[in-house]
Amino acid sequence: MLDITSEQRRAMRAKAHALNPVVTISQNGLTESVLKEISVSLESHELIKIRVFNDDRAVREQFLATICEQLAAAPVQHIGKLLVIWRPGTETKNAAKPQRSRSEPHRSKRSFQGGTRA
Repeated sequence: MLDITSEQRRAMRAKAHALNPVVTISQNGLTESVLKEISVSLESHELIKIRVFNDDRAVREQFLATICEQLAAAPVQHIGKLLVIWRPGTETKNAAKPQRSRSEPHRSKRSFQGGTRA
């Protein structure tokens, strides 16, 4: 399980407030396919919400602990039937996509040839 500081947790809770749940754990519980889907979602988003359709708080706490242990993630928040978890993205994903800054203009491959028109 990944540990985060209280300041990091507070910042992530604020970011997660506007998120919608991307994974749902239903009556079948925490299956391998659900864990795989959570892992895929963490890989693409890093910070996700999970909705658990179970009325027992202890079961939801167990789901949170199991997810964080098996997927090397950090628990951010458990409020009601929502779980918020975070796992840092891989460096290879971020390095593979070169990003240009918004202030940098788009450059055409053709160069402009200035001159007078005849």
